[in-house]
Amino acid sequence: MKKVTVGAAVVGAAAVCAVAALIVNHRMRKSSKWGRAMAILREFEEKCKTQDAKLKQVADAMTVEMHAGLASEGGSKLKMLITYVDNLPTGDEAGVFYALDLGGTNFRVLRVQLGGKDGGIIHQDFAEASIPPSLMVGTSDALFDYIAAELAKFVAAEEEKFHQPPGKQRELGFTFSFPVMQTSINSGTIMRWTKGFSIDDAVGQDVVGELTKAMKRKGVDMRVSALVNDTVGTLAGGKYTQKDVAVAVILGTGTNAAYVERVQAIPKWHGPVPKSGEMVINMEWGNFRSSHLPLTEYDHALDNESLNPGEQIFEKMTSGMYLGEILRRVLLRVAEEAGVFGDEVPPKLKDSFVLRTPDMSAMHHDTSSDLKVVGEKLKDILEISNTSLKTRKLVVELCNIVATRGARLAAAGVLGILKKMGRDTPKQGGSERTVIAMDGGLYEHYTEYRMCLENSLKDLLGEELATGIVFVHSNDGSGIGAALLAASHSMYLEDQA
Repeated sequence: MKKVTVGAAVVGAAAVCAVAALIVNHRMRKSSKWGRAMAILREFEEKCKTQDAKLKQVADAMTVEMHAGLASEGGSKLKMLITYVDNLPTGDEAGVFYALDLGGTNFRVLRVQLGGKDGGIIHQDFAEASIPPSLMVGTSDALFDYIAAELAKFVAAEEEKFHQPPGKQRELGFTFSFPVMQTSINSGTIMRWTKGFSIDDAVGQDVVGELTKAMKRKGVDMRVSALVNDTVGTLAGGKYTQKDVAVAVILGTGTNAAYVERVQAIPKWHGPVPKSGEMVINMEWGNFRSSHLPLTEYDHALDNESLNPGEQIFEKMTSGMYLGEILRRVLLRVAEEAGVFGDEVPPKLKDSFVLRTPDMSAMHHDTSSDLKVVGEKLKDILEISNTSLKTRKLVVELCNIVATRGARLAAAGVLGILKKMGRDTPKQGGSERTVIAMDGGLYEHYTEYRMCLENSLKDLLGEELATGIVFVHSNDGSGIGAALLAASHSMYLEDQA
């Protein structure tokens, strides 16, 4: 009997040991998996580092590229496009002006009534229409006839108080958000179409000429007095209310910047010196790149798989189109190598661009004790259920790394512009006031990003200069901004003077 009992006890003890070993093994596997996840996070954090010294190198590189782009066409990754805008609004403009904003599959027509000195914008309204898919791939005449017909409807329905006096033409600012080679303030050649448009017979034509012919055919008595892009419109909108605006930055799906340059500092400008002595430059800064940018393997993979490899590198690190996608790529690696979302890699996590920046922002801003929003987003978008609090915290930390890098690089870009303008060092008699007009959904809605950008720029400039830096949200540059530029470039300005 005793033998049997001892034997049973030995077997029982072995079983207990085996179970204990399994538990220990499981825990070790779990902790080694978690260790791997943390290693991936720390490595990513290290590669994304943007110390002040590095940001100053990025800013210096931006300034060097700006000089090169102003010296000659094609001299830099930055196009530094001459906009022919040499008169920004002063706030004294008066009268009724229009804007046409064609940026994609929708377009808007706006009317803005300006009250002159101290009058501001008295009245504004707009109509919106979508472009039928057939017209996106049809002929130039068909597209512009459709737009001109909508303009005609808008004007026909307006109240008498908006009518122009006899002999005075209505004036329009035209925001055309496709690649154009500008040839004057109100002319520009269509270089190519993007965003699903393909109208071959319009390429190489003057876009203002095409619209003007269509307006004539539809009986619209209107003159295009300014052809602009949305970043320049943002600068104009900011300048209308704040005279010290010198720079405009858009941070939305994409990113761009524009600023006011002295004509003497533009070697490639061969035209007459404008009365103001100044010219607005559209930088197209999304295409900036430098060896100082903290690129990771995730950025290289995103770029290689994009529609435009090797292009828009700065945009791919800073703008709303890409931040969520960078996060997804890091999460996929964590899932594959550390199994934090279970033994199987969630299939949805393999879908490019499934994680949008607004979702990343919502997770980053989650202040609940159990990070409820993070859990919901992972479940709704990636179909990952029952995540632990530890995993959710990891996700928030990754959001923070991606957003911080993007915001601090954008701040370095602005510092580069201020350096080029000579506004990065203290002046005698105190620092001058520099207002930066900002727009775009990323800037407007991603609070952590916005605050990081603004604080980083002020830290880089130092206490004395930081007091003179003001950020303003200049809304709707492509609409109101374009109407204001029509006003500041009106052919009737001499009559008002």
